[in-house]
Amino acid sequence: MTECKSFLPVIDNKSKILILGSMPGVKSLQEQEYYAHPQNRFWKLMGLFCNEPELHEYNYKRKLEIILKNNFALWDTIKTCLREGSLDTDIQKEIPNNIRKLLNKYPNIKIICLNGNKAYCAFKKYFPDLSEKYKCLKMPSTSPANAKFKLRDLYNIWNSAIS
Repeated sequence: MTECKSFLPVIDNKSKILILGSMPGVKSLQEQEYYAHPQNRFWKLMGLFCNEPELHEYNYKRKLEIILKNNFALWDTIKTCLREGSLDTDIQKEIPNNIRKLLNKYPNIKIICLNGNKAYCAFKKYFPDLSEKYKCLKMPSTSPANAKFKLRDLYNIWNSAIS
C-alpha cells in the first residue's frame, strides 16, 4: 500500500462553491495537480462553467486562477490514506481533511459539491452536521472510471444542482 496525501486547498475569500474530491489519483499525485489525468473531465467541465472552453489545455496555474475568479474552490475530503492505484474503492485507513476549519475561515462558501461517491460518503461520515448549514450536493464523478456520463450529461446535472 502507498501512503497518499491530499493537496492544500485552492480557495480565496470570494469562493462560494467548494468542490471536494476524495483523494487525488496516481497521476495527480505525480504531477502535484488536481485532476491531472488527461481523461478526467473535471477541467473540461469547469471550462464550461467558467466560459473558458479550452481551460483543460491551459497550464495548471492559469486553471486555478480561472476557477478562483469564477468563485470556485477545490479540496479533498480525505487528507491521507493508504491506496494502491487510483480507485476510490481501494482507499484504506483514511483520515479526513479539516473541512470544518476551512469553512470557518472562508464564510462565503454556500455550496459544497462532492465529486463522486467516495467524496460524498467520507463527507457524510466525518461531517454529517455540515449539511444543515450548507447546500451539500452529491455529484456524479468526473473521473474516467465513471464513463456512463458524457461531459454534456455531467454539465447538465452539475449545472441544475448549483444554479
